[in-house]
Amino acid sequence: MGSLDVVPFWHVNVPERDRSPDCPEFLRGLNPKDLMGVSTPDSAYEILPWADVTRIVTTNRLERFQRVPSQLRRYKEFTYRTAQRHGTIADFVLNERLRWTAPVRPRGRPFEFADDYKVLYNDWPYGLDSRIIHLVVWTKFELVANNTTGDLTDTARAEIEGYVTKTFRSKMPEGHVMWFKNWAALKSIHAVEHFHVMLFDPDPDFIRQVTNGDIPQCNKFV
Repeated sequence: MGSLDVVPFWHVNVPERDRSPDCPEFLRGLNPKDLMGVSTPDSAYEILPWADVTRIVTTNRLERFQRVPSQLRRYKEFTYRTAQRHGTIADFVLNERLRWTAPVRPRGRPFEFADDYKVLYNDWPYGLDSRIIHLVVWTKFELVANNTTGDLTDTARAEIEGYVTKTFRSKMPEGHVMWFKNWAALKSIHAVEHFHVMLFDPDPDFIRQVTNGDIPQCNKFV
């Protein structure tokens, strides 16, 4: 008969030498989605191709974006350690990633001045085809939403569309650029406005230029 031993969820994707008898602090109290994610072997996770990314964005099924299970575990540890050092993740993003001083106020209209927004890597991207680059555009100005539906207003959507077309679509083949703004329930950082841009197989030099040589935190955190 096979073993009836049940592997604790915090041991999944962890080499035996690194396993702990008790659940680490950073994995306690996970919501159901994250608990399921961390409990899943990496071998069972299916990397999303570009066709699925475009379908998820166009149908607004953003909850389908997930991180590779072992990366989700690293993300949870990173946010836990970072919040301990900086107070909150929002403080870390504002002070260390964006280098903006609170209170954040724009100098002009949306996208009028380059110092009113900043393009960085998504520090902990989803489990996507390795050719897909996931960026975040952080803004000092509000991305105005409808008070009733929570969706972006037509004006805000048009402003973002214009910026994305000028900055990204003009440099990429047709169909290789998607953008979205997370619903409030899916946003990990509420204190600073931002939206997401995904690019399929962009020129690395273009990415270095548009992000000013940024390096995502997932490539630094050990």
